[in-house]
Amino acid sequence: MSALHLRARVAARGVDLAVDVESGGVLAILGPNGAGKSTLLNLVAGLLRPDTGRVTLGDRVLSDTATGVDVPPHRRSVAMLAQEALLFPHLTAVANVAFAPRSTGTRRGQAHREAMRWLEAVDATEFADRRPYELSGGQAQRVAIARALAARPHLLMLDEPMSALDVTAVPAIRSLLRRILREQDRTALVVTHDPLDVLALADRVAVVDGGSVVETGSVREVLTRPRSAFAARIAGVNLVAGTVVADGLDTGLGVVHGTVDEGCRPGERAVAVFSPVAVAVYADEPHGSPRNSFRVTVADLEARGATVLVRAAGFGLAAEITAAAVADLVLAPGSPVWFVVKATEVGIHRST
Repeated sequence: MSALHLRARVAARGVDLAVDVESGGVLAILGPNGAGKSTLLNLVAGLLRPDTGRVTLGDRVLSDTATGVDVPPHRRSVAMLAQEALLFPHLTAVANVAFAPRSTGTRRGQAHREAMRWLEAVDATEFADRRPYELSGGQAQRVAIARALAARPHLLMLDEPMSALDVTAVPAIRSLLRRILREQDRTALVVTHDPLDVLALADRVAVVDGGSVVETGSVREVLTRPRSAFAARIAGVNLVAGTVVADGLDTGLGVVHGTVDEGCRPGERAVAVFSPVAVAVYADEPHGSPRNSFRVTVADLEARGATVLVRAAGFGLAAEITAAAVADLVLAPGSPVWFVVKATEVGIHRST
């Protein structure tokens, strides 16, 4: 079993984290820059010691400030796959992969056979005798994946593993990682900003912000019903926070009307979530069926093929409308408009 449980505080970094991953589970870690994601990985890897806390992997205690346990990084059975492949430049691909078993005492011949087996697993045997400078970015990352797996880790940590790759190499590496994680039932942490990585690789999501975990849930739950601003941005939806009242959600924009979850109670904190596609844009406030109308100022316009994303200043709202509608309304940064969304398009969910 390789379940991960972490409770740790690092005062100097303003971090107080609690993370759990079931054995064989893949947890995607989302969050803005500086939120604490790298600190989390370093705590698990043993590169950073918490002020207080405990980290366990399976039945092993890796860190425990109460008892003084602090297993060194090379004995934690944790492998890290970073943005760059970081292969040893003087070694061939197969020698890079063989380094992992060799470092644990495996004989040279056996280590070479294991390395070739892992290169085959990542479709990279044809690169076995090449050195890193002879490999493309995608090829080097395949070798790096094989090297990480050859270490026989109980936990695999992926830190933006595709962010440095050419866009043409990303789909193949993502597919490879999905196959490895799913077929081999590996426990993993995946730090990413790409929702496609989340959808392809993870079964659960944790959103880290301000040094703590502010949202957790299944991939479907977090991306369809986000409760944090960052998760909403990843999912590409609008999110407005407020307090539940009798007829909706009291926010800085006024009362937002929508379908309220049964678990929401008046006085509780909640969020209203709706798609930019559901937002209509008008020069004047319309009247008619139950609607939410927000007086906003256009901040910028972003072309998206046949549509345009109209971003509003101040509240982080966006509307996705046709280019013809933009031209008809003569929209430009600074234009005052009304964002309108039907109550039936708005979901109101608890945020705590």
